[in-house]
Amino acid sequence: MTVSVFPPEARLFDVATIREIEARALAVQTGLTLMQKAGLATAEIAIRLCNRQDSHVLVLAGPGNNGGDAYEAACLLAERGYHVCIINCGKAEHYSTDALSALRKAQNLGLSFITVDDLLSGLTQQWGVIIDGLFGIGLKRPPEGSIARLIAYINRLSVKSAIPVLAIDVPSGLNADSGQPVSPEKLAIEASHTVTFIADKPGLHTGAGKDFAGQVLPELLGIPLDLYPPCQMHLNQQSSLPGHLLRRKHDSHKGSFGDVSVLGGATGMAGAAILAARAAQLAGVGRIYCGMLAQGPGYDSLHPELMFRKADDLELGIAAVVIGPGLGQSKSAHDLLNKAIHRAKTLVIDADALNLLAMDRDLQTRLSERSDASVLTPHPLEAARLLKLSVSDVQGNRLSATRELASRFKATVILKGSGSVICDPAGQLLINDSGNPALASGGTGDVLAGVIAALLAQSCNGLDAARLATWAHGHAADQLLIKGIGPLGLTASELLPEIRTILNQLARH
Repeated sequence: MTVSVFPPEARLFDVATIREIEARALAVQTGLTLMQKAGLATAEIAIRLCNRQDSHVLVLAGPGNNGGDAYEAACLLAERGYHVCIINCGKAEHYSTDALSALRKAQNLGLSFITVDDLLSGLTQQWGVIIDGLFGIGLKRPPEGSIARLIAYINRLSVKSAIPVLAIDVPSGLNADSGQPVSPEKLAIEASHTVTFIADKPGLHTGAGKDFAGQVLPELLGIPLDLYPPCQMHLNQQSSLPGHLLRRKHDSHKGSFGDVSVLGGATGMAGAAILAARAAQLAGVGRIYCGMLAQGPGYDSLHPELMFRKADDLELGIAAVVIGPGLGQSKSAHDLLNKAIHRAKTLVIDADALNLLAMDRDLQTRLSERSDASVLTPHPLEAARLLKLSVSDVQGNRLSATRELASRFKATVILKGSGSVICDPAGQLLINDSGNPALASGGTGDVLAGVIAALLAQSCNGLDAARLATWAHGHAADQLLIKGIGPLGLTASELLPEIRTILNQLARH
């Protein structure tokens, strides 16, 4: 397998590290200040979003450097002929030197300053774009009072009148690390676009972040790359995936591409195991066995290539094993999981197998002692059970929760959800950038588990199998959405041919 090469724009840094990079950059900056560069980048994007120059631009400027960026952008837009109105939500005595200079420049240019009450009382303008510079990455407290009312009003106005909203650095009210609003009421600016500075932030891509950030546009502000520390967190995106799935030699046979065994299919739940097996088939594995706990079908009429066995009859030491789809939580299921942990060559643990694992500390210990690759695919509730936390704790700390699971079980872990988080045992984190709400339906997790196992069987390591499968799985849903299939009513089975197409495209590059 090739080593991933991530472009600088794919790197993700937490707020503490961003602060360190910013301090280094400020110490060596020449020419334009970082704030001036941020204002210029904001203004240029706002111009692209504003379809008419005679439209008014509404700029919300807060009390910190985020407000300074907004003033710089406002001045540039006014100089280019736009009608700019500013709501100043900060006090001059609290501004940094650069932010105060930007405010004074806006005042000296004679830009129009209005109040929150002016806007809320029904000020009518044809807003071409709204720029959110209220709060940046340092927000710790929920928005309150008039600011909270302003944010709620902007969210309603932008939807009602189809006005693009450009957030500066991070949508105001959103935690840039966790991807969750700071407010218990989930109040934050719902941006259509976010221009984010110095480096991209994880909270813009996971949890609720995508719903608030919209399209994310990283701007590094010309900071030299040698001022950045080594990065342990990246976006999992298409640009770094080619080369991880090998082209097939002409001199091949079905044994060249490995075996997958799917263990599950308790009474009434055979469909989950069959979905995982079909996914493995279309993801390119050589042979697939369905090991069913209950009496399984004689064959799959849609994919008669699948071979059905009793679960206890399968030899697990030669295949990539998926355990969990439709497994149930009986004693037989528990014993089968114990057997798989001991014997499987490579192992994908999903669904009911994760719940069994959460209830048995001995199984957890045995899993952590495995030497071969293991991949766990929990959704937030399953992760919460494994970590003995609440779902809100997991969702509020998706990165650390995934890293903790990967470290504890010496496994690659995929915490599913909006912006699925992937982590290997060494702590390397990836946030997946594909997918949409169409995946929120029964069976899609079974499909993902089957694709991961197929890639493991084709000699991918745990991290590569996880990241390839997760991206292809999400991208398949994205492609179907483009074709008008979903997000309502998309079924897991519809993902399968799309995933096959995507994996073949990746293998050709």
